[in-house]
Amino acid sequence: MQNPSDVYLNLWKQQLTRVPDSTWKLVDTEMLVLADNQLSEISEQIGGLRKLHTLDLGHNRLTQIPDALGDLDNLRNFLYLHDNKLTGLPVSLARLKRLRYLNISENAFSELPECIPNLESLVELRADDNRLTVIPDSIGQLTRLRELHLRNNRLTSLPQSVGALLELRQLDLRGNPLVQLPEAIAKLPKLEKLDLRWVSTLAMPPWIDALETRGCLVYF
Repeated sequence: MQNPSDVYLNLWKQQLTRVPDSTWKLVDTEMLVLADNQLSEISEQIGGLRKLHTLDLGHNRLTQIPDALGDLDNLRNFLYLHDNKLTGLPVSLARLKRLRYLNISENAFSELPECIPNLESLVELRADDNRLTVIPDSIGQLTRLRELHLRNNRLTSLPQSVGALLELRQLDLRGNPLVQLPEAIAKLPKLEKLDLRWVSTLAMPPWIDALETRGCLVYF
């Protein structure tokens, strides 16, 4: 029987300023937790952990992510990058075709990284508390997405292409300076929750009533 410690490496809250070199030699690791440390960089050697399915780099001081992260083609469950100092992501992350959950909240993104719309298996995307001013049309490529969280950004609208997110259940737009929303939202067949709280700049469009009538919870 395989020892669980061989596949789960938990270095949570160890006051690390760098990842121990021994970490990169544990090539059978499937889950790596480096959250709540003081890390400012991650070695390109992380690309050797090819069995990783979950990676938590949240609550650190990262300003960039190594290109080698795109080599982790088994990364399919969770990738946590929240609460860092990131302004971009490497295009290599577009190769993470199996990834289902991505959290890039609480960073300094002014635009959605171009790799994200290529993550075709994403079910949940969290990009709260950034500086996003626009969401690209390519967001419509995430056809498996069930939850899209964009709270506390600088968005004034969303593209019509959100209408292609036919699996979407939750859309969180709280705290954005929205002035318009595409009617395509009203036609999302599985939408269960539309959160517009703390939005004072938006005149509610007439199709909101139709959403509520069919059972979608609208908060404003």
